[in-house]
Amino acid sequence: MCLMVKCAICVHLIYSDIVQKCREELKAIRETNPDLKPTLAIIQVCLCVIDEILRLNEDSRVHGIFLHLPQSFLSRSVRNAIKPQKDVDGIYFFCNTLLDSPLIGKMAVLVGVEGPLKATIQCLLQNNGMMVQTCQWSSKHLQKQVSFYLYDIEISRAQTPKPISQLAQEIGLLPEELEAYGNTKAKVHLSLLNRLQHQPNGKYVLVAGITPTPLGEGKSTVTTGLVQALSAHLKLNSFACLRQPSQGPTFGVKGGAAGGGYAQVIPMEEFNLHLTGDIHAITAANNLVAAAIDARILHEATQSDKAMYRRLVPSVNGVRCFSPIQMARLQRLGINKSDPSDLTPEEVRAFVRLDLDPEKVTWQRVVDTNDRFLRKITVGQANTEKGHARQTQFDIAVASEIMAILALTDGLADMRARLGRMVVGSNRNGQPITADDLGVTGALAVLMKDAIKPTLMQTLEGTPVFVHAGPFANIAHGNSSVLADKLALKLVGEEGFVVTEAGFGADIGMEKFFNIKCRTSGLKPDVVVLVATVRALKMHGGGPNVYTFHIFTTFYIYCIFERLQLVYHYGCSNLKKQIQIAHLFGVPVVVALNVFKTDTQAEIELVCRIAEASGASAAVQCHHWSRGGRGSVELAQAVKKVASQKNNFQFLYNLQDSIVEKIRTIAQKVYGADDIELSPEAQAKIDYYNQQGFGALPICMAKTHLSLSHMPEKKGVPTGFILPIRDIRASIGAGFIYPLVGTMSTMPGLPTRPCFYDIDLDPVTEEIKGLF
Repeated sequence: MCLMVKCAICVHLIYSDIVQKCREELKAIRETNPDLKPTLAIIQVCLCVIDEILRLNEDSRVHGIFLHLPQSFLSRSVRNAIKPQKDVDGIYFFCNTLLDSPLIGKMAVLVGVEGPLKATIQCLLQNNGMMVQTCQWSSKHLQKQVSFYLYDIEISRAQTPKPISQLAQEIGLLPEELEAYGNTKAKVHLSLLNRLQHQPNGKYVLVAGITPTPLGEGKSTVTTGLVQALSAHLKLNSFACLRQPSQGPTFGVKGGAAGGGYAQVIPMEEFNLHLTGDIHAITAANNLVAAAIDARILHEATQSDKAMYRRLVPSVNGVRCFSPIQMARLQRLGINKSDPSDLTPEEVRAFVRLDLDPEKVTWQRVVDTNDRFLRKITVGQANTEKGHARQTQFDIAVASEIMAILALTDGLADMRARLGRMVVGSNRNGQPITADDLGVTGALAVLMKDAIKPTLMQTLEGTPVFVHAGPFANIAHGNSSVLADKLALKLVGEEGFVVTEAGFGADIGMEKFFNIKCRTSGLKPDVVVLVATVRALKMHGGGPNVYTFHIFTTFYIYCIFERLQLVYHYGCSNLKKQIQIAHLFGVPVVVALNVFKTDTQAEIELVCRIAEASGASAAVQCHHWSRGGRGSVELAQAVKKVASQKNNFQFLYNLQDSIVEKIRTIAQKVYGADDIELSPEAQAKIDYYNQQGFGALPICMAKTHLSLSHMPEKKGVPTGFILPIRDIRASIGAGFIYPLVGTMSTMPGLPTRPCFYDIDLDPVTEEIKGLF
């Protein structure tokens, strides 16, 4: 374990724990294999050291190799020759991680190391320009100096957030514009937009990324670190705008989305869990629509026109009258009457019969949990539903059209109108049925009236953050809200910066930011910050898929540490492609290399060099995770410089292009496909949407985020593929058409070992454990 000691490096090798663990594992192995005899090979003197190591590596009778050699024999080639699986004393990992860092002038403290290994490591470090001390772990002097590695939640708790009222005052909010939820977060009223309507907007920065590993490459940490650097270190008014995380990934694989290390939003447990209840409000509103659909189908199937009319327009104190939303439906039907008793039987029938086709219902229920067994369900199986069962499914809550509406709306009136336009299915004549037709729009607006207000929080360094909306980028448009961005741009002023983040890779989140969000908001970005990591580039260069931290540790650190060819020959092709995608929209790019402690200087320099040669205006290594804002000062300076230059922002396609041509443009220019292939079902949907007048909407592709193609296993920059369009749906309220590419699912599943195994609550202190 590596521990940082102010300006020193401390290596703490806890032998007792390792020995005890090995004893337990060996005992378990012997119980199933009593004939096993563990064999250790000790190399002390050998003329052909590498040949001997390679021979022992392949000898199945040898289970461990111990290098008891003079320091002069421990060259890089010798260290790299030993198999990590047989490296008894960890010299491979030690030498290939620590010794590739700049060490001259630093202090190393070797803790608890004895015997030949102590002499070897001490000699290696001294020859690399370090001062070396040795001591036992019980040393009081050492315990005063050592700062342990802290989990994100521990770092978050170590900082006391400033009162939210103080933060609000610092950024120019009036007391009446704030609606506090405790001491650390608050809703901000939209009246602020009216007060600051004449204030010039600040600079608009989008953080996107290369095609990620399933673990993510740190766009949230880069966003947070950049704003901390701009605000706390360059003294510029700055705001971060982030999405609210879904509890699906929080309890699944990826974990939370508050950032990490010393670049995160605090309190992180509040950020990652319920926050101010916006996703719960969306879930309630979405499922109210679903309940209304099935109830209406049942009631229409089991009641006469007269009975339906009597119940829909009841007599109250002897008086019958239409509600406002019922009057709006009458007007859409061309019935200009206000007295319920004046309707003819034909008009009554038209009014009470939506005639929803159960096979054509497109609205799904949602839940904010990864649950693969809800991908296909049957509802209406109880006797009380009188045989009106149908197949349907659940989506994850953040895939709801209501979430997309929240992210794209510009106010309460607009949100209500969008909610009413949501198409939930079609009748037996093929006509669309909307939420307005169901009569549920007003209730939806009531459920969403608080969710429309962005939530104000802060970073570790006390800089402001808006958290609002949380659509996924692979199954929705993947950006935080237009309202949060607009509020922040007014608050920072003309010389300030607003940094917002687009989900997953630039081919998905950034493309939708430009073609959907910017069309809706009318805002134009000044610069794109493209996040890359060495580990992701190695994966794109031919390394195995990084789907757990175990794979990352055992392969990317131990086995192929500093394989520059993985980065150079193939890995950076994905980085180059994502830079090219940003340039399609005429926006300059600054590459932010999110540095991990396992990255070597050679790898870092290579990536930055390739990025700049590929058209990036700048490429900067970022250390915000370990250093906070000061670790992103160079990035902030680069962003400030590039954002001051004019750009030629443009959309990728014209809205008047056909649906097919818009899909083809994205597939070919962004993903690199040769062409698209429409299923018969998709073609039929396109014909239907054109007939209904929906053809001029932008496109929101539902595609895997793990590849530029539709095949998640295809890394780098796949070519020579046809993009299959399996189905096409329409989010009319949100204002886009979304094709389903390949086998894309709108409900994620849980892995074998989800994050929830590590999450718990201390019943005494009520502190949450294991959240990240």
